[in-house]
Amino acid sequence: MGLRLPSCVLLGVIVVFASLKPGEAQLYGSNPFARCGVNATINGTVSQGIVPTVELGKAVGLILGFGLFAVLVAMAFNLVRKYVYHDADNLDTAFDAGGNVSIGLTATTIVSQWTWSTTLLQSATVASKYGISGPFWYAAGATIQIVLFAILSIELKTKAPGAKTFLQVIKVRFGKATHITYCVFACLTNLVIMASLLLSGTAVLTSLVQGLNMEMACMIMAVIVGGYTLIGGLGATFYVSYFNTTLIFSLVLILVVEVYYNPYGNEKNPIGSASKMYDLLSCINGPPGNAEGSYLTFFSSGGLMFGVINIVGNFGTVFCDQAYWQSSIAAKPLQGVWGFISGGLTWFAIPLTMATTMGLAYLALAAESGQTMLSPTEVDKGLVPPLVAQKLLGTSGEYIILLLILMAVMSTGSAEVIAVASLIIYDIYKTYINPFRKNLPAENCMLCGKHRINECSCIPVNLCKICQQDALAARSKHELGVKPYNKCPVHGMYREYLAQLLNYKNWCILWVSAFTIPWILFCDGVQLNLSWVFLFTGVLIGSVVIPISLAITWSRMNAAGMISGAVVGCVLGITSWLITSSQHEGGLANFIINTGKEDSMLVGNCVSIGSGGITCIIVALLTNRRVSKEDVIAEWEKTRNIDNPLNPWVHLYRHLPRENKDARPSHGEFLKMFRPAKITAYSAGVILTVVLVIVWPGIMAALRVLSKELFAGWTYLSQGWSLIAATFIISVPLIQEVKGIWDQHKANKEDFHELSGSVENGLSGATPSTSVGNVSTATHFTSL
Repeated sequence: MGLRLPSCVLLGVIVVFASLKPGEAQLYGSNPFARCGVNATINGTVSQGIVPTVELGKAVGLILGFGLFAVLVAMAFNLVRKYVYHDADNLDTAFDAGGNVSIGLTATTIVSQWTWSTTLLQSATVASKYGISGPFWYAAGATIQIVLFAILSIELKTKAPGAKTFLQVIKVRFGKATHITYCVFACLTNLVIMASLLLSGTAVLTSLVQGLNMEMACMIMAVIVGGYTLIGGLGATFYVSYFNTTLIFSLVLILVVEVYYNPYGNEKNPIGSASKMYDLLSCINGPPGNAEGSYLTFFSSGGLMFGVINIVGNFGTVFCDQAYWQSSIAAKPLQGVWGFISGGLTWFAIPLTMATTMGLAYLALAAESGQTMLSPTEVDKGLVPPLVAQKLLGTSGEYIILLLILMAVMSTGSAEVIAVASLIIYDIYKTYINPFRKNLPAENCMLCGKHRINECSCIPVNLCKICQQDALAARSKHELGVKPYNKCPVHGMYREYLAQLLNYKNWCILWVSAFTIPWILFCDGVQLNLSWVFLFTGVLIGSVVIPISLAITWSRMNAAGMISGAVVGCVLGITSWLITSSQHEGGLANFIINTGKEDSMLVGNCVSIGSGGITCIIVALLTNRRVSKEDVIAEWEKTRNIDNPLNPWVHLYRHLPRENKDARPSHGEFLKMFRPAKITAYSAGVILTVVLVIVWPGIMAALRVLSKELFAGWTYLSQGWSLIAATFIISVPLIQEVKGIWDQHKANKEDFHELSGSVENGLSGATPSTSVGNVSTATHFTSL
């Protein structure tokens, strides 16, 4: 019975959509305001649109002020890592924030990283195009990827707990050719995401701020994003993300209160209630494909088409984006799953509420004034929210939108910059340009180069008294501004090597931030708009979604399947996209318009992800023999060998009950250890996907056009969800982080005398390793 219900609902949705007559959506002709008795046409921009009124000096001061605040937060993070966790200068900490991030802070970072400036603008854009179905399809179509990514998160923790990038797993499993192929796709992913982020951000800035040109807007964004990322690394993005997310939710709720309640009797606001919103929306005709020509329906072929494109395209921007893998790596081993699930459900509230408020308010204002206030080109640039804020709140509304976009670009942009830097350091420089030991087999020790089981005699770093002395000396020399020198003959050279990489990391962040300026200017120069870039993402990178997922979960996947799936899927996706586009009037000569049409993007997205997945599976089955249980264990031992010998991943699991806490857990122990989290991830992923993609929209579509009471209930649902999400995301991370810092501080005081006495008195034999909170004292000795 449980399996029949979704199928019945899906069948009902298909039947309902099929019953819509072609001309039903255009009952009132080409005039969108026919029901209100207004004489206007949809292509004629009667009003003057957005008029930039924010003074340049004030806008720059506001932006730089928040940039300075982010820098201070980044510095505060560094102080916490240095004086509480004692790993401020550790390379891995710069990219994984210590691997011990709480559920609340993981959820906050996911919300912040997934709240692109595109989220705030494009969600309102689709609401203005398709009505109430647009916000839901945007929110649901981009939530399931985060929830499903929890599965890959727990699989990565199980299969490769020492990995810092997902490409490291591909390298050790499939070799150089596959690794380089996926490095290219990973870089393309980050390029497209940065284009989407900054095109929307600069469009809003230049539309609201007087005298701000595109070049200056790009420079401001690059300086803000690169500045605090350079200072704090990934950990700074976690801390700043908390404040960004808090402010985003607060500002969204302010807009909700103004639009739906008008508490101060603003004369510029003709809405003020859900009832009045409903009346105004009832006056305006919906697009072709909407039931009864109404915006008040989920029964929308255009909305459904966007939903499919959104779902398919967003898999690539999550599964192939190193930023989300880094959040997974940074999370506490057994708690990351709940961080992703709670983060996804919390994020759902932002586009749903923002678009249900600002996108529908745009339509209501158009109906009330009898004017189409933005041209189709301006709508596709994402200018619906800025226009509504300006019309309803004047200068105050403009500042609200500026802050929203600034927060979104800062948090997501910084995550992308640090993600690209990690790929360059770990997967390009450390792997091909200047490896510590060239052509070292995965089963050999990084320090001595010998087989780690049969030949290696290197002592663990937490048992090395010389390293303890080096670590204590390094702290005092850092305070005097003197570069520390590592005397340990076993670990010293590798420490110096990582110190060099840490310095290169800073240069990577600077160059990546600087590169965003010409990249966005190029995209703007060829007239790429927000909607086009957003929809094209899945065509370009959708082919790698299923291969990447199988690289983490399927032992039989091989190099031939990985490469063929990525390349064949991408080629077929782009080819089908261009063929479909060429069928429209003007063909490919009218490139941006025709390739950006919904049917072209739908075909390209679906072919890319589908053919990529099918190809990789078929090729892997044909070219790889059946594997035994021993072969499976040996395959995953390759990924478990990814590690930093100065800070082995085994220390993250010392607090868990095991007989030998210094020995590496076996594959079987890991499977048993992560079984509850894995069940949670798979169950939540499947259930939430079925509910959000099939059951919920199916029920709403069956209602046809919403009544006034149902519409009011829908708006209350979005507002209530947003309020609950805001309460969770503001309170839980703060409480958990403060408690974690305090517990670590107390543990440090207890261990300080024991550690100092061990070094000064030169105790004979091995120095026992102690546990500091959930972090081994080995962490104290990994400062570079």
